[in-house]
Amino acid sequence: MTSRIPRDSRLRLVRPRPLAAAPRAMNQRRSRRPAPRPPEGTPAPAELARMARSGLAAAARVARWADAALGPGGDSATADGKATLSDTTAERAARDLGLTSAQVRGDWDTARLAGLVEVHGDSARPGWRLRAWDRDDSAVLRGWVALFDAWSLAYPEPEDREPAAVAEVVSAMPQALSFLQLSAGPVPVEQLLDLLEQRVTELRTARCEIPYGPQPEPVAEPEPTDAPLAPLLDWALRALASVGALTYGDGQATLTPLGSWAVWVKLEQICVAAQSPAGNIEQAAEDMLRGCAQLRPNAARAEYRAWLAARPVGSAVTELLGAARGEDALLRGLAFEALRVVGAPAEPDVRGVVAEPTLRPYALLWLAEHDGADPEDAHEVLTRQEATWLWVDTAAAVADHGEAPLLVRHLESAVQPTIPMLLDEVRAVGHPRTVQVLVALAAAHPDPALAKAVRRAAFQVHTGGS
Repeated sequence: MTSRIPRDSRLRLVRPRPLAAAPRAMNQRRSRRPAPRPPEGTPAPAELARMARSGLAAAARVARWADAALGPGGDSATADGKATLSDTTAERAARDLGLTSAQVRGDWDTARLAGLVEVHGDSARPGWRLRAWDRDDSAVLRGWVALFDAWSLAYPEPEDREPAAVAEVVSAMPQALSFLQLSAGPVPVEQLLDLLEQRVTELRTARCEIPYGPQPEPVAEPEPTDAPLAPLLDWALRALASVGALTYGDGQATLTPLGSWAVWVKLEQICVAAQSPAGNIEQAAEDMLRGCAQLRPNAARAEYRAWLAARPVGSAVTELLGAARGEDALLRGLAFEALRVVGAPAEPDVRGVVAEPTLRPYALLWLAEHDGADPEDAHEVLTRQEATWLWVDTAAAVADHGEAPLLVRHLESAVQPTIPMLLDEVRAVGHPRTVQVLVALAAAHPDPALAKAVRRAAFQVHTGGS
């Protein structure tokens, strides 16, 4: 009687997609939520993208020039290690493009805010949105929304106003924008000023907290309370007009179709977070990720955006990486999905964890996609050992949070062409969850011979045998 354990299995592991992540697999069994529809009269996404391309055409032109002229071995983009374009580079761009230096600087700043160009030290490189600019409407719209979010940086703020007063107006403008969006037409500036004054008063009242215990004598500081807000509202409306969010003139303001759509997108993100049963927007990173584990990918990304919008980027990235270092492999994968939403601001921190074995495969994939690699091809940056380690880590997430059929299907994402090769390399990679993963896979697989081989591999890892 011969053994049923295959000595040289001809079973091939089909690999239709690299690294079929556990969260994505588990999300497939949930019912799809109906996508919210934008307000009636909102142009179709293709038309909105056309508007955004038109408004950002000059910025894209400068970004493409920088891609061609400031590559490796070329001139430096900046002179001070900051994002400001150096005089030499600005003058060269002006000559090449037939613009003035001031126009080049303005378009350069817009390109940075829209994610069309990224500055690293004294060098510049194209952002992933520029690579997808002509073929991906969603990338164009995300770029425009990034510019919309940065409206207060796109137009010089008044020099004769207290920074505290400027910050109050920036914090209060979302309510004014919501009012403009609901009005769906021209709104008198006087009405917006009344709304702004009410909102600023609410913000100041919310800060009036009386601390417990004896306190030192207050130090006299400039108080923005009596400063008129009309000049600051004028600045805010001009800034929003400069990014194409509204039109401003003749004593009234009107949202453009792009501006109205962007405000609706922001409101929908807030509503998604507010309707979350776990209240994810207020949770720590680990709890937020657990709450998002049961959502479909699009809904989860909306949660990530809302959670990130409520925190400084630096501390949010630190919190997400902290969650990724934990023992739960599912949270590790979700943390890097959230970091993909963060985008360029997370790059230095992600590069900083490449040396950590637990996070290295995730970080390398993140960086490859950030540098413009197609997500389907990003796995090519991993070594065979790193890909195997990530396969085990993802299998651990499926074993802990998924269902048996998902674990069996996870075999299809392995890089090894045969089961024996997979088992040999899984045993050698040294993942701390190897035994548990193999035991779970053996219990789930319907082929008795294969299950027996997997159990034997688990026993060998457990006992240190061969």
